[in-house]
Amino acid sequence: MSGETGEEMRWLSVQHDTVYAYDAPVELAHHVAYLSPRATDTQLVRDWSLSIDPAPDEWEELASDTGPAPATQMSFDCWGNGRLAFSHSRVHERLCVSSRFEVGLTPTAAPDPENSPAWEDVAETLRYHAGVAHAEAVEFTLPSHFAPRSPQLAAFGRLAFTPGRSVMGGALALMQLVNERMAYQPQSTSVNTRASEALALSRGVCQDFAHVMIGACRSLGLAARYVSGYLLTNPPEGQPRLIGADASHAWMAIWCPEQGWVALDPTNDVPAGMDHVTLAWGRDYGDVAPLRGVIRGGGRALPRVAVTVQPLDNALPPEEAGCGEAAPPARPVPVDAP
Repeated sequence: MSGETGEEMRWLSVQHDTVYAYDAPVELAHHVAYLSPRATDTQLVRDWSLSIDPAPDEWEELASDTGPAPATQMSFDCWGNGRLAFSHSRVHERLCVSSRFEVGLTPTAAPDPENSPAWEDVAETLRYHAGVAHAEAVEFTLPSHFAPRSPQLAAFGRLAFTPGRSVMGGALALMQLVNERMAYQPQSTSVNTRASEALALSRGVCQDFAHVMIGACRSLGLAARYVSGYLLTNPPEGQPRLIGADASHAWMAIWCPEQGWVALDPTNDVPAGMDHVTLAWGRDYGDVAPLRGVIRGGGRALPRVAVTVQPLDNALPPEEAGCGEAAPPARPVPVDAP
């Protein structure tokens, strides 16, 4: 299968393992996972499976001959992201969640600053008016917890969105500005850091880069959304690729009336392309955290996360992948992409 430009589809293998080794036994737990990859116009998903050890209560309640885990545990949020809810009422000291799938990517058109109206005109069309029907993009102009509107973010955004500049020209300039202003520094922020805080610190991780750019766009009345996913990274020439060394990634997408949603990666200062695998999107990280939950007991435990994204021809055989020393994998959950 080929993309619209005539280039061949690129197939990647993705594996995302999350392991919690708790300090104390967990007595009760409820979790929600946003680990089902999206199917889009440029992304084809196949063979997604999710393994959970220990097996959730909902799976254990099924008879052994009923097949895979119940589809009733899978639902879709208001943006079409797949989410899986599961619980554990048995005492456990370790949780392993492993997501695997294959994805075929086709090329996307490069962002075109010329085929784009002035950003002020776009912002005006996106203004909310009570009682008037609005496009989905309007809700992504509204502030959210991690990407609010603020005078500081608006002032930062105006450095790129100068008067009369096209919305796409401003977005590309802002992407470069975020990349130049902020230093990528792991563990300098937390999952609870908001855009205004990250901007003041001038450092963070991909989540912070995305939140800063989203917050700056929204503070000017533009529509921007948060995208979670994965990135195929390339090692320096002559060095082997480090299997399992990747982490989940995040970027943003801005709305342009002529070009639709255009995905931009401020962490790397590039438009999202055939190295970017989309998992989910929402207002900010809080909407699409890959795995979150509420537990009783457990003490303190930071997750150990390993992500491997590689060309399908080079994918590890199943016996070499997984959650390390975990018990045999639980029953996989095949789910059709939305």
